[in-house]
Amino acid sequence: MTKTVLVTSAAGGTQGRTGRHVAEMLLERGVGVRAFVRQLDERSDRLQSLGAEIHVGDFLDPRSVDAAVQGVASIYFAYPVQDGLADATAAMALAARRHGVSRLVNLVMYQSSLDAPTPRMRQNYLSEQVFEWAGVGPAHIRATVFYENVARLVAANLPAKGAIRFPLGNQNTLLPLIAAEDVSRIAVGLLTAPAVAAGAAYPVIGSVISVRDVVETFARVLDRDTHYEEITDEQWKSEALGRGWNAHAVEHLSSLWRSLRAASATAEAARFSATDTIEKIGGAKPKTFEQFVRERGAELVPSPSAAGATA
Repeated sequence: MTKTVLVTSAAGGTQGRTGRHVAEMLLERGVGVRAFVRQLDERSDRLQSLGAEIHVGDFLDPRSVDAAVQGVASIYFAYPVQDGLADATAAMALAARRHGVSRLVNLVMYQSSLDAPTPRMRQNYLSEQVFEWAGVGPAHIRATVFYENVARLVAANLPAKGAIRFPLGNQNTLLPLIAAEDVSRIAVGLLTAPAVAAGAAYPVIGSVISVRDVVETFARVLDRDTHYEEITDEQWKSEALGRGWNAHAVEHLSSLWRSLRAASATAEAARFSATDTIEKIGGAKPKTFEQFVRERGAELVPSPSAAGATA
């Protein structure tokens, strides 16, 4: 049996919740899990009931990170899309090196380079370099936009207005997407494999669909009138900030929308294609967007009547 794995962001937040998926998948395999969570609540209680050891800590507190890493053999590092990635990376790299960690699976964005189109993607690239310098056996999963995040964005307007509002140009704009569950399968595959090349990167896309496909999928699966409404970057940023999204995430996504528009306006979008990494390492074919919406659409996008009842 694989030695204990430290799984960060294990409780799951408002984004892809890969930490929670990874923790649960490892526990199903009989792998020991130390779940790194921000606080004790019903989510941590569930993980504990499944057999996880719970560690309450803070990514930005090097002492709590060091305590979490002590005694584990490997780490799943997934820092949320918010400020603090550099500090969190440094704290984790220091602790992992100090305690002899031999494998660290690092979740980053699909485009990770110094000239990537968003600030977060460029920070991800620097994070990769720090883990490699630390010599802790890093493997980098470079994942594209999660289905979950698209659904969260759609949910902001669809129940009340029947509109999918994005600054994505026309409906032919292509979106490279993936299910967080598929990303998690890859992470588990890498964490439990006999050997993984240090510094290896795994770019992953589950499907490539158009804005039109997104609209038609929600309309078909939820059986309601749905239409696309193109808005400006400034409109989207203002609405997102008004809903309480953090400025770091809003800036990342605004830059991402611009890059996707630009890619689809040229031949660049042709480079997007589903990758076989999900099946080869994760052990399952990638989930389609329609499968995801059928499984979770009603949960993520409530009906107009339900939305009104809870407003």
